[in-house]
Amino acid sequence: MLPVPLLPVSQSVSQSVSHLHILGRRLLDTKASMGAFPWKVLCGLALIQTFVSSSPVPRYFQNNLFTRRNISVTEIAQELGVIVSYNSTIFLPSDLSWSNATERWNTLAPPNVELVVQPAEESDISKIVKYCNDNSIEYLAVNRGHGFTTSLGKFKGVQIDMKELTAITIDPDGKSALFQGGSYAHDVMATLWDQGYVTATGSNECVGLTGPALGGGHGRYEGLYGLVADNIIHLNVVLADGSSISVNKTSHQDLFWAMKGAGHNFGIVTSLKLKIYPAQTATWHYHNYFWTQDKMETVFEELNKIQDNGNAPAKLGSSYGQISMNRSISESEAILWWTFAYGGLASEAEEILSPFNAIEAISEEMGDVPYPEIVIPQDTAASSCGSGSYAISTVLLQTYNITAQRQIYELFNQNVALYPELAETARLYHEGYATAGMQAVDPISTAYPHRDEYHLAFFLAAVPEGSDLLEPAQKWAKDSWDLWSAGQPTRKSATYVNYATGNEYESLESIYGYEPWRLEKLRKLKSKYDPHNRFRFYVPIIAS
Repeated sequence: MLPVPLLPVSQSVSQSVSHLHILGRRLLDTKASMGAFPWKVLCGLALIQTFVSSSPVPRYFQNNLFTRRNISVTEIAQELGVIVSYNSTIFLPSDLSWSNATERWNTLAPPNVELVVQPAEESDISKIVKYCNDNSIEYLAVNRGHGFTTSLGKFKGVQIDMKELTAITIDPDGKSALFQGGSYAHDVMATLWDQGYVTATGSNECVGLTGPALGGGHGRYEGLYGLVADNIIHLNVVLADGSSISVNKTSHQDLFWAMKGAGHNFGIVTSLKLKIYPAQTATWHYHNYFWTQDKMETVFEELNKIQDNGNAPAKLGSSYGQISMNRSISESEAILWWTFAYGGLASEAEEILSPFNAIEAISEEMGDVPYPEIVIPQDTAASSCGSGSYAISTVLLQTYNITAQRQIYELFNQNVALYPELAETARLYHEGYATAGMQAVDPISTAYPHRDEYHLAFFLAAVPEGSDLLEPAQKWAKDSWDLWSAGQPTRKSATYVNYATGNEYESLESIYGYEPWRLEKLRKLKSKYDPHNRFRFYVPIIAS
């Protein structure tokens, strides 16, 4: 195509644009008290400014694109405002809504977000990525902000916030549904349930759907249907070069494998199609117990028995436990709280849980609720998703070592006495799922590597802002991890990528698999689909 001749810009036009630029700046100042930036007003101003400022020749007429240095956040916002669709929203740090737009679950090592774009259309994401690439700006796609790996702290740039992309479309045949990239567990569970369906999601209702899926995705339907990743039929993905592609068994089959377990390294999922299933029961049964520490060995023995090396009843969707302080029960000793959820009749569930019913409890609670409401008695509802700075260590286990559990418990009590400010928030979490559905999938068929690990355990403590307790909290976390690891001396340590912390004792092999071919294959795919390592901020397979 021949170059288009450019007409000189007259002095009067230049002066008018200057006045418009000043008006835009004033609107920027006014915006701070109004909320989101008024892009529908300013996008035209930015478009005019593009023709008369920065460079004598607009960038799209240049033979060799260049990277502008010292580009301001306001300029980025103006230029993105022209590119994205009409109803998209852009936030600057001066916005009153900035804290909501950048809120994260763990604030210990948050990304350095300079500007937030909330695209209104999936097609906007490709445009944003291409713009950022042209201007050497880093970008980070965010769904619900629950990733807590410290690698996120290395990011500085534009956050692509997916929260407006939440459409859910059930296919006419009732076998699958399409979920936009901002969909999250609460809406997925409720929307499908109202139509008589369920699907695999994470266990906490406030987390996203896509994020957990890209790392595997443990949840209550794992026993019947496998991991969230195992239910992916199709993904719409924006690659690092800004191109939009379809990923499935017949299109980019190699990337389809990688996205199911290591997907954070390869692209932005704007929407995905999952298998869905007719709901098999009207209610889920739950049974919660409080036990004193003298029952610990018996409780963990029964947990091992019911897990039965991966052979737990498929409908026993979840068994979650916390060891923590409860001052109403004891001032000096942590207590055990356990909750079980069963996707079926109460009579069936109570027969399975009879060994736990035989353990004398401080108190018990049971009931039957529709599936979307099971999050409330199991304490995985939105109320458990507040933000803070957390010291964390996580581990995957095949079975519970009873001796190690006692040692970890005693360590907990010792540190509670030493650091009373941490005592109120410190927790030892234990997650167990029925795993028959997960184990039915060939482990070679997905990037997720840990199909022979049946428990997730982690230590967590909120560190008060401005305190000097971060170091002791992190040591407490590491000491707990050491004891869990020592409790399975014949097995290599394993880390669930969605719970990875970035601690130095988490190797890439522990996250992505010890078989040499796994990381080798992932790295080859990385060089193919993301050769410049743009997606390197969430547990990267190739360090920056």
